[in-house]
Amino acid sequence: MSDALKGWREEMQSAWLYARLAECEPDPRLAALFGELAEAALEQAAIWADKLPDGSVVRVFRPSARARLVAHLARVCSPRRIRPVLAAMKVRGLSAYQGAMAPSSHPGVPLKKPESFHLGGGSGMLRAAVFGVNDGLVSNTSLMMGIAGATLESGAIITAGVAGLMAGALSMAAGEYVSMRSQREMYEYQIALERAEIEAYPKEEAEELAQIYHARGMDLDAAREAARKMMEDPEHALDVLSREELGLNPDDLGSPWGAAVFSFGAFVLGALVPLLPYVAGMQGLTGLTWSAVLAAVSLFGVGAALSLFSGRSAIYGGLRMMVIGALAGSVTYGIGVWIGAGIS
Repeated sequence: MSDALKGWREEMQSAWLYARLAECEPDPRLAALFGELAEAALEQAAIWADKLPDGSVVRVFRPSARARLVAHLARVCSPRRIRPVLAAMKVRGLSAYQGAMAPSSHPGVPLKKPESFHLGGGSGMLRAAVFGVNDGLVSNTSLMMGIAGATLESGAIITAGVAGLMAGALSMAAGEYVSMRSQREMYEYQIALERAEIEAYPKEEAEELAQIYHARGMDLDAAREAARKMMEDPEHALDVLSREELGLNPDDLGSPWGAAVFSFGAFVLGALVPLLPYVAGMQGLTGLTWSAVLAAVSLFGVGAALSLFSGRSAIYGGLRMMVIGALAGSVTYGIGVWIGAGIS
């Protein structure tokens, strides 16, 4: 493929994706930005088209499967919530989401409360689900392969698989609960201190906030006026000061129980895959073979899904995950053979 044709296709895909983002972005200002970026990409595509050899015909553009999937995720979750995925697609203008939380430089314009962004939503949930499924797949498949290396007796393999599924899922859930609970307690403590400071000396807190915005290039008088208006609403002031002074988002506390249940479910989903042939009644070498095949196909899917965040080829990501899983399974199978030989 010539560089000109490749450049034309990339710009056409960018224009198509920007147009889809503009359609589903709820913020009119950001939707307009994506619309402008779509027009700019079309103009750049036209430049590439002019560089194509004379007489060549530019094919009708069709977006890639990845671009269509990303557009679907944007419609379901909103563009703001899948920013890491959009960054991997080389979408420009994402810094505007940070700018949407900054105060207006015009004191007369009413200040808008920053939009919530939950850690558990959007791309965060998608990423957690993919890694949870991957952990369940690799760990339980490896465990079952290790037992199979020692004995092909189906009862032993199923028992090990079920035990591995429950132990791993409960461990994941407990770890996620403790982690989220500890993080939440730390956030709540720091936010409580900030609330007490606002109540004790609001003028000083307003001046600190004004100085922060002034250091970012905002006129000092305008910054002080904006900070003063913020302090008129104590809850809004707490939200902004927590973000600006502490680097915390009060909306990012999350639910420890929700995180635990989500992690448990994702791990179980992955760990069930190698058990399915045995649940269907297969035994011995046949069950083990189908278990390995299902695990390999699923690992390929997980690797391809992770390419949404890395921007790498889905095929490369899938094959890499398959190789990693195969190595883990081979090592545990070899250990099982060695232990089985020693026992016998």
